[in-house]
Amino acid sequence: MTVLVFYVALFVISYLIVKFLRHSRAARHDFTSLKTVTFGDESAISPDRVASVISILTIFLIWGAFTGSKFVPLHVPGPFTGQTEFTYTAEDATGAQDTARVVVAVHETGERPAAPEVAPGDGFAKDDAGTVQAWRSVLLRPSNNDEGETRIVAIDGNPVQPEQTVSVANGSVTLTAKGSLNFEPRKGWQMEPIWLPAPEAVAARVVEIATNGYQNTSLWEHLGSSLLRVLAGFALGSIVGIPLGYAMGLSNWFRGWFDPIVEFMRPVPPLALIPLVIIWFGIWETGKIVLLFLAALWIMTIAARAGVSGVRISKIHAAYSLGASKSQIMRHVIIPNSLPEIFTGARVAMGVCWGTVVAAELVAAEKGAGMMIIAASKFQLTDIVVMGIILIGIIGYGIDILMRMAERVLVPWKGRG
Repeated sequence: MTVLVFYVALFVISYLIVKFLRHSRAARHDFTSLKTVTFGDESAISPDRVASVISILTIFLIWGAFTGSKFVPLHVPGPFTGQTEFTYTAEDATGAQDTARVVVAVHETGERPAAPEVAPGDGFAKDDAGTVQAWRSVLLRPSNNDEGETRIVAIDGNPVQPEQTVSVANGSVTLTAKGSLNFEPRKGWQMEPIWLPAPEAVAARVVEIATNGYQNTSLWEHLGSSLLRVLAGFALGSIVGIPLGYAMGLSNWFRGWFDPIVEFMRPVPPLALIPLVIIWFGIWETGKIVLLFLAALWIMTIAARAGVSGVRISKIHAAYSLGASKSQIMRHVIIPNSLPEIFTGARVAMGVCWGTVVAAELVAAEKGAGMMIIAASKFQLTDIVVMGIILIGIIGYGIDILMRMAERVLVPWKGRG
């Protein structure tokens, strides 16, 4: 919730600052600025590159701020480290009470310092000490050092009952049912490295795996294997799905025959098909490519069908009035006007395939980005997991950019009626 509030605040602040700076400059005189109506006009909306850069920097800033990264200057409060102490009040069988203190050294991850040395004191309640790693808790048994049978009745002067938690300096203490003290140091707002590593830790992993590989396979082989599987599955899905979509958009019989199948399979997630695909096609490359094929097939079919259905009937009538045959209408009217929908479907299908490749490589994969992520997650190597996710996202985004460029070249008439 804190991250969301932080992100929204940065979004609003950035928007207001950029708007103010642009209004203070001279007015633009381009085609869009000369339009009298732009709201609802898709051709007047294009990605604001300044917003894109700020968006990426904002995500990086939040990531670094909440992980204590050295790459960013500002950090949210982190976990407490250092030496802290609190007191406890013990009561013996006669009802007499005595107070002692407990000193705890909270250390960074990976360190193993010795417990602080403290004098036992003069009363029957003896001072005690312990160590704990940041983000963790430690069970202390100070009553074991006390003289005679005692029970703890207060923490820092505050009365306490079993299973009750009391706030102390730099943390909290819970009195367990057996009379022990569970000390938990203050965690702060930063994420523990095991949950989310800092950017520099991920960058170091990229360099290490790019140099030495991971599980006897280079990083480029892992990424290349995933890319080839995705492209193969997407290509097969397009080869089958686009003609099927055209047939459903042009023929009542094809529409009636395949519509129940397409609409039944469309909401079924590809991950639900993994057991069946393994049974039918095995656990090796064929099964993985078939799963990605099914992930792309229904999307491409619906995109092609929607493209045919979206062709303006006035264009069909105009072509017929000029003496065009059905093959000419198909070649010169239907296909060109359906290509924008098909390209949109292709971008969606490629994204779904990239999301499915991790699951496809979950079973008996010797190489691949998904296999690398799954293998690292078993050993809680979160930096490798985050690295794999970032690389998959970068490659997927790069493919999407290439598809947009191809769309601008092959379908220059998109959005122009």
